[in-house]
Amino acid sequence: MFRPNLQRPTLTALLPLLGALTLFGACGSAVKTQARLAPGPTPASRPAAPEAPAVTVPAPPAPLPDPVAVLIETADRHFKAGQAELQQGHFEAAKQEFNRAVNVLIESPYGARTEPRIREYFDRLVDRISTYEVRALAEGDGFTEKKYEPASIDDLLAISTFTTPTPALQDAVRTDLATVEHDIPIPLNQRVLAYIDLFQGRLHDFIEDGMRRGSKYLPMIQNVFRAEGLPLDLAYVPLVESAFKPNALSRANAKGVWQFMAGTGVENGLRRDWYIDERSDPEKATQAAAKYLRTLNSIFDGDWHLALASYNGGPGRLQRAIKTAKVSDFWTLAEKPRVLPRETREYVPMILAAIVIARNPAQYGFEFEVESALQHESVTLPRAVDLRRVAEWTGSTIDEIQALNPELRRWTTPLKDTDYELKVPAGTADSVLARMDEAGTTDVASLKFYTVKRGDTLPLIARKLNVSKTDLADANYLKPTAKVTAGEKLIVPAEATVLIAARAERGVPVADARKTVTESGQLAQATSTNRVKGFYDVKRGDTLASIARLFQTTVASLKTWNPRIQADHLTAGQRLTVYRLAN
Repeated sequence: MFRPNLQRPTLTALLPLLGALTLFGACGSAVKTQARLAPGPTPASRPAAPEAPAVTVPAPPAPLPDPVAVLIETADRHFKAGQAELQQGHFEAAKQEFNRAVNVLIESPYGARTEPRIREYFDRLVDRISTYEVRALAEGDGFTEKKYEPASIDDLLAISTFTTPTPALQDAVRTDLATVEHDIPIPLNQRVLAYIDLFQGRLHDFIEDGMRRGSKYLPMIQNVFRAEGLPLDLAYVPLVESAFKPNALSRANAKGVWQFMAGTGVENGLRRDWYIDERSDPEKATQAAAKYLRTLNSIFDGDWHLALASYNGGPGRLQRAIKTAKVSDFWTLAEKPRVLPRETREYVPMILAAIVIARNPAQYGFEFEVESALQHESVTLPRAVDLRRVAEWTGSTIDEIQALNPELRRWTTPLKDTDYELKVPAGTADSVLARMDEAGTTDVASLKFYTVKRGDTLPLIARKLNVSKTDLADANYLKPTAKVTAGEKLIVPAEATVLIAARAERGVPVADARKTVTESGQLAQATSTNRVKGFYDVKRGDTLASIARLFQTTVASLKTWNPRIQADHLTAGQRLTVYRLAN
């Protein structure tokens, strides 16, 4: 770095320089005299003067970072990481990130209360964390049934306006039917053509999305039907029924890819209880659909048009219609509105049109990329487990675990299934079993229990806990009329949600709402098993309420930990014993 010499020169040091300057002045006079007698060198031959050395000016030093801003930024980074974990259903990871965000400020040299900017951010941070925890618990306590999507069949059957198929479309379909071999009869009539026209026109995107989604299920469905000796064209029935959505639910409460009603599903071997509904499992429901379609085909003597109509309207209704009309041809029956309801009359041509398009999509202007089936492996669980824990253990999300196990109605595996097979992402089964072993006897299902007392009945317990008697019975594999005995432990569905809702209605502040979360054993557990002893030096402006909120506890707990506190008044510098949540 260039450093100028700032020492004052001495007279001795200046003498040679002064002499040189005097000599230079004398020589300059002589040169001027000679210049008049002889021509001097031309400008081109004059030697260039030496360049002065470049002087590097040092850049001004960078300003020091604002330590308060750095602390707030660090805390905010942990808070946002907690938000991201919470969105994926990773409650434990979210809790750790939220705790880190709080601890960054608490453990700083400023504390959480002395510096105005930190104090303002800290108060807002704690309130936001409280709100997230309460909301997460209320919306997903492990017992709330997952949300379902509307089934496409409802909207399709509601459509009543069609355009008249053009001769060009009729010629295209005729050519297609001559080249593509179908194993179900496809008549070239105006009703089938009208739906083909509708599907490749106004409903093009809907049909294309359904075919794309179904492409990952088709190999499985075709293998099942091939093994059962069923027409492979029937594999496209879900395109109309559900658009291949496992969580599709119709207004009539038909569910799953194959849109089974509850009773029909049970009749064909599908399990349905408070924890599981196998109608939503594509593979199990396909096995049931194969069995049911084969039965319907047998009832109607191999007529697949009547079998499909009965799949929609029920075999009893079709048999009564045939008996009333004294005809056994579907297309003749469909011309009699008083014999068959409109939705059944429209259902069969709609299914046949979907089959025609799905067998040769490019012919009708459809292009999509085939989706691969989700890769997974199964793990046999020794006891119930919360799916949110499985998501954390496998490094996936709650949505991914639910997508692999659509039959699970809630965020927990069945309580009393000691050999339940859970599907997990490929390569993670060993990790899940190892984490289950590490947990030992720890409750990994995040369940709430109630111990039956003398004189209790199911209706009495339901009223006491403000839960549905039916849910209480179903969650415990009991009939609503079943008797319970003193000492018996019952699962309590949605108790924490009810407690939070009740407190919210009474206007309980967030700090007290946090206590509810603590008591419910979800995000901010505050038992003696997950707190570590520590100390806190009271800062100016601190109150028992603010410190309780800081450590995610209650004023009563602070007073219990510090018996010398006689009143709510605190003194700056006073040391309190606290039990901080362990990371």
